[in-house]
Amino acid sequence: MMIEFEYWWLLVLPLFFTLGWITARVDIKQLLSESTTLPAAYFKGLNFLIGDKHDKAVEAFSEAVQANSDSLELHFALGSLFRRTGETNRAINLHVNLLDKKELTEPQRNAVKAELAQDYLKAGLFDRAEELFKGLEDQRYKQPALHALLEIYVREREWAQAITTATELERLSGVPFRVEIAQYYCELAMNFIITQNADAARSQLALALDANKNCIRANVLLGDIEAIAGQHQTAISYWKQIEFQQPEYLGLVAGKMLKSYRAANLLKVGLAQLNTYIETYKLSSLMSVLYEATLIEEGAISAAKLARNELIRQPSLTTLDQLLQARAMADDLNNQDVQLMQQTVRNAIGNRAAYHCNQCGFRAKQYHWQCPACNAWESLPAEPSEAISREMTVKKSNQK
Repeated sequence: MMIEFEYWWLLVLPLFFTLGWITARVDIKQLLSESTTLPAAYFKGLNFLIGDKHDKAVEAFSEAVQANSDSLELHFALGSLFRRTGETNRAINLHVNLLDKKELTEPQRNAVKAELAQDYLKAGLFDRAEELFKGLEDQRYKQPALHALLEIYVREREWAQAITTATELERLSGVPFRVEIAQYYCELAMNFIITQNADAARSQLALALDANKNCIRANVLLGDIEAIAGQHQTAISYWKQIEFQQPEYLGLVAGKMLKSYRAANLLKVGLAQLNTYIETYKLSSLMSVLYEATLIEEGAISAAKLARNELIRQPSLTTLDQLLQARAMADDLNNQDVQLMQQTVRNAIGNRAAYHCNQCGFRAKQYHWQCPACNAWESLPAEPSEAISREMTVKKSNQK
């Protein structure tokens, strides 16, 4: 029986190949037939797009639309080009005129509304864009519409609606939005902190930690609330939780911790705690805080010793500057050579230390939970990096 079965397949296989060849020929003929109905201006526009000649592409697609005014695809292509070149008014007029056509089917009308909503979003007309995106009931547009609505709510700082939208988008797409949702709760908490409603702020921060147990910002803000209330040991306990979330962020709260330790008459405990963090995690931001505190509390000799040990363990220009400063103060020197060395080191350091967004490369002197350029959350590293070394890396990658 097995032998007969195999022979049977040998007879059928050529038939399958023949059917496949015929189908392919039909598809090719159909494609060629459809392509001949497109105006020549369409292909000119494509060539201009490939060559990044957007202005000429707009002219070509405008000509194609005039030649084939019934093609929605050509209208959409032209509208997209208008948005890309910043001509949002022309895009809006194009799609509004399309909606006036009575012969549009319901799916076509939804497609035009989706394009018009993108026009309004690009133009910054968020109220109109929001209304259209909310009205797109067709499941094909549900997730893109939610993404756009989320962008609107974040830009408008409507955090409660952003939470609802992100939660729904997470449910539909299966893509987690835990980091973003936790940050939205933190933003709500910030509003309550500003209005001095500490209890409401605490509630929002608890929700942030429920959404994302590794939300560092929530513990930073909880510590801030307690420190403002004079509950310094409670504040310290919140900040210490960061070690169990992402210890590289301890540098963001090291200065605050020392202030609360000092306020609670536990400064030596605080200095010892920072020393432990430095030995364990070797963070340069912690070293800077500890050096300044040691210089103030224990004097220049102790600060110089601290800087020297750090310089041996992990050489850096910043630590060398600290060592030179402490040595000059400890020896009470008005030594021009020491001053010259310090000035040289500081010139070399300059403004190199900065936070660089890992999404868009935006450079910031201060830490931001949300990148000011691309609006990504938690995209800046916990520790600042050297700008010069980054620029050299970029140049090398471009050369490759």
